[in-house]
Amino acid sequence: MDEKQFESMNMIPFIDIMLVLLTIVLTTSSFIAGGRITVNLPQASASAADAKELETIEIDAAGTVYYAGAAIGIEPLKARLAALDSNTPFLLRADKAVPLQQFIDVADALKQLGFSRVAVQTEAGKR
Repeated sequence: MDEKQFESMNMIPFIDIMLVLLTIVLTTSSFIAGGRITVNLPQASASAADAKELETIEIDAAGTVYYAGAAIGIEPLKARLAALDSNTPFLLRADKAVPLQQFIDVADALKQLGFSRVAVQTEAGKR
């Protein structure tokens, strides 16, 4: 049998694989950056991630409430949330140093307006 020597190597499949890997890295890297406001999250034994479009409400260590990246009070927050559909999912990120009452005020505002799809973000920790 007469075997032919490789004269050239087809690089297109290797380029395709590298482009797929690059796409995966770039898509997942956007999920790594959690938020713009620095929040030291509390720990929980299980933490579930939801990939849907979420409205985010954040409370920093000083107790300042942020909605859509801007500081806002409880009453203006209620006014802005009243315009949204009650099926809108929310992600509530609160620093673990925040007084419980501040967290409850935000959670109560969501409940009063009929939002039932509210998740609290935590960090997975040891138990």
